[in-house]
Amino acid sequence: QKNTCQQFKKDIELPLRKELESGDRNMAKKNTKIKKVILECTEARKNGQTPSRYMTTKNTQKHPERLEKMKYNPFIRKHTLHKEIK
Repeated sequence: QKNTCQQFKKDIELPLRKELESGDRNMAKKNTKIKKVILECTEARKNGQTPSRYMTTKNTQKHPERLEKMKYNPFIRKHTLHKEIK
């Protein structure tokens, strides 16, 4: 299972972090109202399994609270609640 976790970080987590931190043209500007956020599965995290992560955008002026959506987690093979992480 360690190997799976390391592969997950290599394939998914690190590129998502790099994209958020880098100054790519596709990334939302700092002064705009729309920001890119990462949604992470809460159910898998509780059970100690591999959490799925999705990247999406949100309008911070209209919705300043953290985003929550039902998304599919392929590791658990069902729809679960995904919450915004920092």
